[in-house]
Amino acid sequence: MNFAPKPGSHNMRLRGLVRKEFLQIVRDPSSIVIAFVMPIFLLLLFGYGVSLDSEHVPLALVVEKPGVDANDFISTFHQSRYFIPARYANTREAEQAMMAGRVNAIVILRQDFARQLRESYGAPIQLIVNGVDANTARIISGYVQGAWGKWLEHYALQRGFKPEMPVQMEQRVWFNSELRSRNFLVPGLIAIIMTLIGALLTAMVMSREWERGTMEALLVTPLSMSEVILGKLMPYFILGMGGLALAVSMALFLFDVPLRGSLWVLLASSALFLIAALGMGLLISTVARSQFVAGLVALIATFLPAFLLSGFLFDIGSMPLVVQAITHIVAARYYVAILQTVFLAGNVWIVILPNALGLLALATLFLGLTWRNARKRLE
Repeated sequence: MNFAPKPGSHNMRLRGLVRKEFLQIVRDPSSIVIAFVMPIFLLLLFGYGVSLDSEHVPLALVVEKPGVDANDFISTFHQSRYFIPARYANTREAEQAMMAGRVNAIVILRQDFARQLRESYGAPIQLIVNGVDANTARIISGYVQGAWGKWLEHYALQRGFKPEMPVQMEQRVWFNSELRSRNFLVPGLIAIIMTLIGALLTAMVMSREWERGTMEALLVTPLSMSEVILGKLMPYFILGMGGLALAVSMALFLFDVPLRGSLWVLLASSALFLIAALGMGLLISTVARSQFVAGLVALIATFLPAFLLSGFLFDIGSMPLVVQAITHIVAARYYVAILQTVFLAGNVWIVILPNALGLLALATLFLGLTWRNARKRLE
């Protein structure tokens, strides 16, 4: 008997497999939950619950000798959205408040504040900052120095003379002029979401097929391994792009993140990354045939590296050289760079093209390893 596939039967077999996968998605809504409910939950959690901005900082103010100049300077903290100032009678009470966690910093104006303000070496001001969180401490210190510098300039102009500063600093912030951490976090979070969608969709679904015995039945059909891989990729690729559309819509219309680049560049790079993530999930499914093991491996091998080593929260350039080298095999590293560039800077091709090539290389690697390992199982 001749079991060779008939001419033109390739498309029919592929359409049948894709239809079977869509029916499986409808019957088991867990895939829909992963693709659509999980992005909503993570975006709301990180978008509203996580912020790298330091605003409304509780600040202790100690004025040893009140006066016109001291009160004028203190008023700048009351007018700032970055501080919640509170007056304390002496330094001891302010330090106790810091130890109790009621304030994060202390500004002390000495008794001779007004007199030394008119001297060439300036007024004595002491700043004490809670340094448990070093990043927050640096931010608070910068806020206080900024308030002091602006007040000095205003004080000098009121008296008709220009403040003597050896260097005149003019700040210009590119790409995120509002200095909103949400503009930085949400695009990176889309990469984390797409990593989870791609890896979990294919890893969990394929392992479920192994557990139920339907995968063995599928492998004895005339379908080639390339057709099986393509048939598994297409439905979940469409589902993943739907999740991307939802995440991008929330970023633009709910969190007001600007999109300064091309939407088509965003979609093309996202499609490339999703293929890499789906390939990663398929590769995991060839190793782990249990849903529990596949889910655990997917979280460890995809989510954690994407969260820690992609530049989403932590600067890659500040990592040890060994860790920086490891990040080159993390697909989310390239996707985060593209997302942050397209959202905040625009179509900067010198950034987009090298990272897109990195995604293409990883997608080819993961799909190639999947085809090779799955092919071995058929022999």
